[in-house]
Amino acid sequence: MSDRAERARVLAAAARRRHDDARRRAIEALRRLDGAGMPISFSAVAVAAGVSRAWLYRQADLRSQIDILRRSVPHAAHPARPLAERASHDSLRERLEALRAREEELVAENARLRDALARKLGQRREAASGVEAPTPRR
Repeated sequence: MSDRAERARVLAAAARRRHDDARRRAIEALRRLDGAGMPISFSAVAVAAGVSRAWLYRQADLRSQIDILRRSVPHAAHPARPLAERASHDSLRERLEALRAREEELVAENARLRDALARKLGQRREAASGVEAPTPRR
């Protein structure tokens, strides 16, 4: 093998190691940012990984992952949970329905308790005054 071919092989191997190291750092940065609930953007991942934004854009799998995470959270509020732990729309709908049902139960219970309290206060008033109170209608 010629000296020139050997240098090309060594340079190619070094470039491959740099590329693999940059990918590893980018993936770790992406996981770290998402795990901390930080805003995900190409700039944030590039800075955290020590790579360029242009390099990130050229990595199709990383680009799609960043896009997914970036779109999964409204810009105004970034939850502190990673995407995998965030509640789905169906889950949130079910929770809302359960809360509405519980509210209806509490409203009905509150009405029953108010009625019972009114009866009890009426009975006390009747006993204290000696005058018979009218029976409440149902």
